[in-house]
Amino acid sequence: MADVLDTRRFRPSTEAALMSLAVTVCYYAAGRLGLMGRLVVEGVVVTPIWPPTGVAVAALLLLGARVWPGIALGSFLVIASLTAPGPTTVVTVVSNTVAPLCALLLLRRAGFRRDMARLRDGLSLVFLGGFGAMLISATAGVGLQVAKGSLDKSEFWPAWLAWWVGDTMGVVLVAPLLLVLAGPAGRFRLRRWKEAAFLGLTTLVLMPMAVLNPMSMLFLVFPLLIWAALRFQLAGSMLCALFASVLTTFEATSGRGAFLHLTDVEIMAKLQAFNGSAALTALLLASVITEQRATRRSVRRACQELAEVLEHLAAGEPSPGPPGTAESRAAPPGGHRDS
Repeated sequence: MADVLDTRRFRPSTEAALMSLAVTVCYYAAGRLGLMGRLVVEGVVVTPIWPPTGVAVAALLLLGARVWPGIALGSFLVIASLTAPGPTTVVTVVSNTVAPLCALLLLRRAGFRRDMARLRDGLSLVFLGGFGAMLISATAGVGLQVAKGSLDKSEFWPAWLAWWVGDTMGVVLVAPLLLVLAGPAGRFRLRRWKEAAFLGLTTLVLMPMAVLNPMSMLFLVFPLLIWAALRFQLAGSMLCALFASVLTTFEATSGRGAFLHLTDVEIMAKLQAFNGSAALTALLLASVITEQRATRRSVRRACQELAEVLEHLAAGEPSPGPPGTAESRAAPPGGHRDS
């Protein structure tokens, strides 16, 4: 019996350790992918999209706060892959861990639902989990550069803005997609799969044309985002937005297409404006559509139930209801009902 009790006691800690290890692997992999699109702003290396923040927030929402060691270890490994760890590494690791934890607390306080079936869930993720919580990591990261003298005080705000937007875009673009994929998968009818394939093919053709064109035709992306949000909600819109943002980021880092002949600051400003607009359009519009569809389903169920009640009343029968309700107690005297 003692062995059984010990096994049950250590099982939760083992499960938490394995989940934290999985989070570490995902965080590190996302970090390496994010570093492929890095830019240098005022002497500081920043990424227009930092996917690890989205991975961290989604992991905390799905698995709970117990996986925070995986976020900390993943952040340390990403930093160690760039430079030799030092005393300042601790500050960066702590800020990269505390920011997603604050996002988790703020979202729980706001009543956030992981299915994101309401507009308030999308707004909460953007403004609390993204814009709000990521202030911590951006301020600590850039402030550390100023404190150790590698960044001048006059360069603080441009570098801070780039860092903050990059972390926020990671939350807004990556976290919703992971939450949707982790939820119950919807079943599409055959005609929906055909439409999804046509949308994907159109996206693969039109988006590179819009991004690679030196005439700056990035606005052509937004009809695709609207189409995906209207027909496939979060799963479709966030996939399109993420693909557009990643493709645009790689073109911006190479200075081609719509970012030709621009300075580093101009590239970062234009890229951040596009990524932010695409992410907010996809996320908020999909949330609105999802909420409206859920409302219509609720109204349809209520109308069906009301129709059933009216049919029973018209036939002189008591309305159906669970045992013990007022309808089930409304029997004629003597306990007999009309057949």
